[in-house]
Amino acid sequence: MAFETILYEKREPHIGWVTLNRPERLNAMNRQMHDELYECLRGCNEDEDVRVVVLTGAGRGFCAGADVSGGGQAQQASAEPPPRRSSEEGRQNMRYGQQKSVRMLRALDKPTIAMVNGVAVGHGFDMALACDLRIGSPNTRFQVAYIRRGLVPGSAGCYLMPQIMPLNKALEYIYTADFVEAEEALRHHILNKLVPAEELESTAMELATKIALNPPISLKLCKMMVYKGFEMNLDSALEMAALSVQIASASDDAAEGARAFVEKRQPVFKGR
Repeated sequence: MAFETILYEKREPHIGWVTLNRPERLNAMNRQMHDELYECLRGCNEDEDVRVVVLTGAGRGFCAGADVSGGGQAQQASAEPPPRRSSEEGRQNMRYGQQKSVRMLRALDKPTIAMVNGVAVGHGFDMALACDLRIGSPNTRFQVAYIRRGLVPGSAGCYLMPQIMPLNKALEYIYTADFVEAEEALRHHILNKLVPAEELESTAMELATKIALNPPISLKLCKMMVYKGFEMNLDSALEMAALSVQIASASDDAAEGARAFVEKRQPVFKGR
């Protein structure tokens, strides 16, 4: 897959490594980047050889949010307000622009890791939250940001934040738009791991590798049960679990896991 605003590579074992690549804009996202990221993630989901997806940013930022400047620095306020769109045009632009990358991240049936190498603001924060796991360094900073522009979170931040952190902290960050520094992000479960900057990539690779060596069918089923569980009562969740157990048990990987246990060796899972 070749793109202009993102970089993609497959790393062993079975890791899709996606890098937002507009470092001169702190990886602020324009429509082209939204489109390319969506296509890249869709390709990862369809590639059976990819079992884990890592999302990060080039340079010193993860993502500074939406590039509202038409090519200038997204984090700098424009002297002139942007042209007003009709309500329907604005809604469609949101749905088929920045929202689709968040939708795709959550739609992936493979584990996702955000390697948050720097600032993650607005939509960048939302994309990090849409990933299953997040790793950061002392350079990592999060900000909701919207309220200071007279706006509201447009790509599911108000939905995602209370799933991950305490409700009162989510509301505080939304209401104040204060920056969340790395240590605080770790305390409030925004980050799974906080490591020195020079160890960030190796830690992300270590975690991605540990996950990628597990059976893909089981990983997909576990991810489905966790996220679908938010929409279900206990009885429905138990029914889904019973069906998922039968699917996993019938796989070749389940037989391989049993053989490896008896033979006292590491299993080699094939995703079948």
